[in-house]
Amino acid sequence: MSVNKESIMKNASTYTLVISCPDQVGLVAAVSQFVAQRSGSLVESNNHTDLQQGWFFMRNVIAAESMDGTLEEFRADFSHLAEQYSMEWHVRDNREKRRVVVMASHATHCLADIFYRWQSDELWCEISCVISNHENMRRMVEWHGIPFHYVPVPKEDKEEAFASMSDLVERYQADVIVLARYMQIVPPQLCQEYAGRLINIHHSFLPSFVGANPYQLAYDRGVKLIGATCHYVTSELDEGPIIEQDVIRVNHSCDKDDLVRLGRDVEKSVLARGLRYHLEDRVIIRGNKTVVFNA
Repeated sequence: MSVNKESIMKNASTYTLVISCPDQVGLVAAVSQFVAQRSGSLVESNNHTDLQQGWFFMRNVIAAESMDGTLEEFRADFSHLAEQYSMEWHVRDNREKRRVVVMASHATHCLADIFYRWQSDELWCEISCVISNHENMRRMVEWHGIPFHYVPVPKEDKEEAFASMSDLVERYQADVIVLARYMQIVPPQLCQEYAGRLINIHHSFLPSFVGANPYQLAYDRGVKLIGATCHYVTSELDEGPIIEQDVIRVNHSCDKDDLVRLGRDVEKSVLARGLRYHLEDRVIIRGNKTVVFNA
């Protein structure tokens, strides 16, 4: 009988343990023994070694009901093992939904897709609010019972808008910020404060065609593939660690509008996958690269 792992995570109590550390002999055995000594049962286990960098990555999902002791006791005990192996690590209770703040501009396709997947429990999170520099999304957002905040961003002076964004993110105690085709530069303060938790969809297959008008650039270049890139945001435009990418084939008969239409389908699916991978702790950042244990 096949087992739906997403269903297990949502309907039962599980912990996800994520580890990143220098590669050493015995790491898998040490972590497995630690879990086994506490009667823990592994629902899912993934690991990878970057041989060039000599770096080890691991993600384990543990059935919480099988464990002896509380999650706090697990953290306290595991910290000693983590120190021994110089681990960067965290463990999370998967019953806890993370708070997501979405920022969007005029285009609605990515936001509408997020709402659909959120309502169907494909995205296990709480959407705390939507921030936009356009009013056209208000009715759709409020229909879903989600607070909508209009924050215009004038070209002449953006400081007030940046301050309003930061205040809203702090008020809603966001765990994750998602840029669902938000076509404005994000305040540098948020880039720094939410490093590794600020997710963007770029309507191009990075590193090609960076910037605000990649479909025109792709059309001018006569490409045969267009794509989209979900990545973490850094202070350098479109240069953050990549989470997920995908492409769709086009040909000489496609004009710019065709590229936009076809690209929207890729954008929303790539963003949804990237956000889901993040929410399920499947992404580990190392420098400007990621390891993604996708399901």
